[in-house]
Amino acid sequence: MIRRLETALEERTGSSSFLRATLRYVFPDHWSFLLGEIALYSFVVLIGTGTFLALFYSPSAAETTYHGGYEPLVGQQMTQAYASALHLSFDVPAGLLMRQTHHWAALVFVVAIVMHLMRIFFTGAFRKPRDLNYYVGLTMLLIAVLEGYLGYSLLDDLLSGMGLAIGYSTALSMPVLGASFATLVWDGQFPGSDAFFSRMFITHVFILPAVLAVLITIHLVMIARPHHTQFADPGHTERNVVGIPMWPGYALRSVGLLLSVAGALVLMGGLIQINPIWLWGPYHTYEATNGAQPDWYLGWLIGALRLMPAFDVTIGGYTLIPNPFWGGILFPLAVFGFLFAWPSIERRVRRDRRQHILLERPRDVPFRTAVGAAVFTFVATVFFAGAADRAFVQLGVPYETQVWIYRGLAIVLPFVAYWVTRRVCEELRARELTFGTTSPVRRIRRGPGGGFSR
Repeated sequence: MIRRLETALEERTGSSSFLRATLRYVFPDHWSFLLGEIALYSFVVLIGTGTFLALFYSPSAAETTYHGGYEPLVGQQMTQAYASALHLSFDVPAGLLMRQTHHWAALVFVVAIVMHLMRIFFTGAFRKPRDLNYYVGLTMLLIAVLEGYLGYSLLDDLLSGMGLAIGYSTALSMPVLGASFATLVWDGQFPGSDAFFSRMFITHVFILPAVLAVLITIHLVMIARPHHTQFADPGHTERNVVGIPMWPGYALRSVGLLLSVAGALVLMGGLIQINPIWLWGPYHTYEATNGAQPDWYLGWLIGALRLMPAFDVTIGGYTLIPNPFWGGILFPLAVFGFLFAWPSIERRVRRDRRQHILLERPRDVPFRTAVGAAVFTFVATVFFAGAADRAFVQLGVPYETQVWIYRGLAIVLPFVAYWVTRRVCEELRARELTFGTTSPVRRIRRGPGGGFSR
């Protein structure tokens, strides 16, 4: 069948050589490479469920009286955006399933990108010639976080309204341009107008998904073009790739993963409740709740806003840099700035400008692994600080006490993580598995795939 298809394509398009090369493309066989595919297939589910939701959602801030299927809110004033979200949840067949599946897919999409990024960082997959593709992946993560923020902001419930209020305050804190930028985006003062909801809707449904689709395509092409990376197991060199060919082995496995990811997300959407907007109620500027928490991928930004001391830059009675700037803008810029700059930093430190296909185990580069662990520990500490108010409600730990504890931990823990990680890596390198007592000593090394080699 494949030969007949190849002959037919060659006779009509002359592309059989391209098809042959594609079908014979080799993928290394290692579980960690599936993290990127999970992100890809979560994006596919997002596109499918998002298309369904867009058919019923009304991006309007106009006031209306609710007369839908959720009786506790019948007769209340709310925006058409919130009313349409309730209509999706209670009146549209499979609407709640699609909305919850979409939400779970968004969470899995971001967490898969983050884990994929960590695998790339700690194994050195960002080295030349893949540094440009590494930047593409970081850009996708940035856009995915913004896309998720816009997604749950569209619902206009109490949770999303408070999130938009925080976003508006952070936008205002931009030096010099803050007021003009916030007014332009929100079409006036907070909470904005119909134009603002329309802009959010268009950006979330059309613009950012299209940008992500283009970046994903570029990312996949740039992975395949210089050949896939692989771990240094027996028979693996910088000049070859050992693994499974595209057809039939890897293609069938990949289709199976697609169906598994989609099935798991649909099951989660049907069985695990998430973001019950009918419990939060419609957003009004005079209402707030201590229970408001964003999705996990924004927890680190909330934590940064809470940990920053009350510090403004004021000159001549004019506040040049308001306090929200430090945690809401400077902190994420510093984290992503470090990630974007790291390939250049490591090239200078290691003086290595060669091209690489073979990956490195984290233990083999203690400096990189220790620095990565320190940065991750710092961000994780700030992330947990974002839940300080919930810890106060659930455990009774004073909020101010938690803030000071987290401030201290954010300074101390990264240094501890760096020292411990570097020592562990150096010990593991020094104590590779050794068998035999006679001379010469036979050193047996265990590869990432589980096999042993001398």
